[in-house]
Amino acid sequence: MEKMKMHSRDLTQDNVTRIRELFPSCVTEAMSEDGAVKLTVDFDQLRQELADSIVEGPQERYHLSWPGKREALLTANAPIAKTLRPCREESVDFDTTRNLFIEGDNLDALKLLQETYLSKVKMIYIDPPYNTGNDFIYEDDFAEDIDSYFERSNQRDANGGQLVANVETNGRFHSDWLNMIYSRVKLARNLLREDGVMFISIGDDEQANLKRLCDEIFGSQNFLGCACRVSKKANNQGEFWAPNFDYVLTYAKNKGACPGFFGGVNYDAYDQVDAEGPRAGEKYQLVRLYMTSLDPMRGCTNQRYYIEAPDGTLLIPPGNIFPELKEEGASIPPKTGEDKVWRWGKETFFSEKERIVVKKVRSSNLVDSNGGEVKWNVFTKTYLNDVINNSTAKPNSLIEEHINQNSSHELGQLGIPFSFAKPSSLIRFLCEISKVGTDDVVVDFFAGSGSTAHAVLDLNAATGSKIKFVLVQLPEVLDFDDKNHKSGYLFCKKHGLPTTIAELAKERVRRAGKKVKHDNAEHPDIDKLDIGFRVLKIDVSNMAEVYYAPDSLQRENLDLFVDNIKPDCTPEDLLFQVMLDWGVDLTLPLVKHVIQGKDVFFVDGNVLTACFDSSGSIDEVFVKELAKHQPLRAVFRDAGFKDSAVKINVEQIFKLLSPSTEVKCI
Repeated sequence: MEKMKMHSRDLTQDNVTRIRELFPSCVTEAMSEDGAVKLTVDFDQLRQELADSIVEGPQERYHLSWPGKREALLTANAPIAKTLRPCREESVDFDTTRNLFIEGDNLDALKLLQETYLSKVKMIYIDPPYNTGNDFIYEDDFAEDIDSYFERSNQRDANGGQLVANVETNGRFHSDWLNMIYSRVKLARNLLREDGVMFISIGDDEQANLKRLCDEIFGSQNFLGCACRVSKKANNQGEFWAPNFDYVLTYAKNKGACPGFFGGVNYDAYDQVDAEGPRAGEKYQLVRLYMTSLDPMRGCTNQRYYIEAPDGTLLIPPGNIFPELKEEGASIPPKTGEDKVWRWGKETFFSEKERIVVKKVRSSNLVDSNGGEVKWNVFTKTYLNDVINNSTAKPNSLIEEHINQNSSHELGQLGIPFSFAKPSSLIRFLCEISKVGTDDVVVDFFAGSGSTAHAVLDLNAATGSKIKFVLVQLPEVLDFDDKNHKSGYLFCKKHGLPTTIAELAKERVRRAGKKVKHDNAEHPDIDKLDIGFRVLKIDVSNMAEVYYAPDSLQRENLDLFVDNIKPDCTPEDLLFQVMLDWGVDLTLPLVKHVIQGKDVFFVDGNVLTACFDSSGSIDEVFVKELAKHQPLRAVFRDAGFKDSAVKINVEQIFKLLSPSTEVKCI
C-alpha cells in the first residue's frame, strides 16, 4: 500500500516536470547527495532552446535583480515538513463553517495550501508591511547586518573600500523587503483561478519595485492597473508633500480569462428576495414599468397596451387614445406626445411576464381603460445578479470613499484597538468590482486585524452569497513599550488572550460576525449566514523523522519506532495533515462515527474516510465494513493493522467492494 508523503509539494520538481514536457532534451537525471536519482535541468541547453543565436555566456537583459533573489526563489520552491493543527477552542462553529483562520508564518501557510487551493482562489488581497527602512517582522533568512550585505552585493572592494555612494542605506532594506515579498507573491499566484485577481496595497517606498516584481511573476501582460486610494482627507505630515494616498496594484492570473471590473451598485436597493421559481433566493428590486421620462414618439409602436390587475382592472399609461379591444395585451400606437407608453414592448411583456409585479399603491400615475384613476401600479423585477453580470460601467481608479478613518470607526464600534488597519469597506469594494461570487474563495495572507474577513461577512449579508475567506496571520507579539501596540497588548491582557496580533484578529472576526448578524436581523435568511471560522495553527509535522528518512534508521533503534507518528498527536491532528497531503478542502464538514469500536472520520460524507486506530486490532472484517461506505479516499495508520497480512489485503478488499477508492497509509 502506498504511503502518503506528508509534506508540502516540492515545487522545484514540479517546475522541472513542466520544463521536461516542453523541452525534453533539457532535462536529465542526476544523483543527489543522499543517493537518490532526481530530474535536473541542463540550463545551458535550456538557454540555447530559448535563444535565436549561439549562447556562449550570460547576456544582459531587462529584469529586476537584487541580492538574495535566487535564495528567495529557492526558499519559495523548497518543501517543508510541517502541518496545520486544528484548534477547536479558538474556532467559531468549527464543524460547519467554510472559513479558515491560519495562525503562523504566511510563507509556510502558502506552501501548505498549494495542494488544497491550487487554482481555486478568485481573489487575493494583501496589505503587506510598507517598507519604511526599518526592520520588519517577516525576516525569513534574508535579513542581514550591513557589513554582510555590502560584501554580498559587491558594494565594497577587496580592501573594504566603498564602491557606491550612500552605502549605509543603499539597497539593503529594499533587498530584505523584496526577498520577503517575492517568495510569497510567487506562491500566491499558484492559488489563483484562471479568472482570479490579486490586489496589493502598497505605499510610495516600494510601489515601483513591487510593480516590476509582479510584472515578472504574473507577466506584464496581466497587469490590470494601479489605483490610488485616498487614505486621509487632511494631513500635514511629510517634509515636502503631505501624503494622503497609497496604491492598489492589480494583477490577473490570466487577463484573457478575467471578466471586466464592475462599476458598482447600491446593494441596499435590492431589498427583496424571490421566494420560489427558477430564481428563488435571488435578490431584486422593483422598477416601475411606466416612467414619465420615456419619449413615446421614438419607435414605440407596440408599447401602449393594457396590463390586467388582480381585480380585473385594465391598466395603461395616461394618454388620449385607448385600445378598442378590452383585454390584456390589446394595444394601439401612440399618436401624440400625450399618449404615454410602457418601457417594455408587448412581446417582451409576455415573454418576461414572470418578472411583472402588479401592486396596490396609495397613488398611481397609471389610468384604467376609460382614463380614470387607479390604485394599482406595475413593476418589473430587476435582479442584482443581472445588473452585476451585464453592467459595462467601470470603477474609477481614484478610490475616494474608503479612507483610514472608516477603519478607526468600525474598530471602535467593535472595541478592538489596532493601528493602521485597512477599512473593510475597501476590501468589500474590491470584491464587488472583481465580481467575487457565491462559493468563491478570498485569501488574505497578511491578515492584520482581520479586515478581509469583516468585508466578506458584510458582503455575504448584503448579497446572500456564500463567499469563503482564508486568513493567515503571524502571531506577532504585541510590545507594551510600542505606542502602536500598547492598547492591543492591554486589550489582550484584559480578556485573557495571548498578546499577539493573531489573537486580536480572531477576536475582531468573532465580534464582527455577531455585529453583522445583529445589523441584518430582519433578513429572512440571516440565520444561514456563516460567521464562523476554523482555526488552524502551523506546527511541526505529526510524523517522526524516521517517516521521511526510513533508510537512515539503525537496526538497533528499530524498536523505538514501531509507530512512526509522534506520541502527542491526536487523531484530528493526523486527519488535517492527511487532508493537506491529499489536497482535500480543509473546510469540509467532519463527522466521527464508531465502527466496531474504532473511531472513523468521515469528511463531507464519502470524500475521505480515516481510521487512525493504533491498537493493532484492525482486521479484514473491519476493512470490509469500511469499504461498504465506498469512500473516494481511505487512509489507515500503519500501527493499527492486526498483522502484515491484513495490511497487504486492504487494497484487494477495496478493489472488490469499492474499486474507485484510493487507499493509503501513514
